[in-house]
Amino acid sequence: MDMWRAIDGYCERMGPEYWAEPINAVTNLAFVLVALFMWRRCAGLPLARALSLILGLIGIGSFLFHTHAQVWSALLDTTPIALFILLYLFAVNRDVWGMRVWMALSGAALFLPYAALTAPVWQGLPVLAVSAGYIPVPVLILIYAVLLWAHTPPVARGFVLGAGLLLLSLTARSVDEILCASLPMGTHFLWHLLNAAMLGWMIEVYARHIRARTLEGARRAR
Repeated sequence: MDMWRAIDGYCERMGPEYWAEPINAVTNLAFVLVALFMWRRCAGLPLARALSLILGLIGIGSFLFHTHAQVWSALLDTTPIALFILLYLFAVNRDVWGMRVWMALSGAALFLPYAALTAPVWQGLPVLAVSAGYIPVPVLILIYAVLLWAHTPPVARGFVLGAGLLLLSLTARSVDEILCASLPMGTHFLWHLLNAAMLGWMIEVYARHIRARTLEGARRAR
């Protein structure tokens, strides 16, 4: 693999220069700002804070990709996203479903073959095909929402909103090249802004559940 191969995959990029995608680059600040906000909100919640840290790394990795736009920076862009998904699934499996640690880890790890097997299914979609690799994520969130609806309704409702935000951001990502002729800046920057809000919200949903569970435990102990 040529780690230094240039990548030109977005409407805004017009050349190999460092600032050839200024809007796409700068809007990654949204990830960092949301990460800092959630870090402060999640004091005393180790996994929520770990998710907030990874959220900040998503912004940094994406910034490097939209400035350097090479294979190595693409890996720095996608790796934190994968880590966030895996850690979030582990957190939900353990702390919402109540699974033992080994089961929560195994369940989270199953995301990898699930995504690999189902992503090709979405490649035939008319607009979202370019984002087929990401579509398994909102689908899985909605599956979790359905399964959790009777078990933990607040989390389920939060997941539905999160999946909706992610589908909206995936649409913005997918129409970037389609609208390029009429919108030279593209729409990929909306993927950053909406995704930052969505990931922050998903951390909030998890954090609220942990706080509610802790409060309920304290009440029962009285």
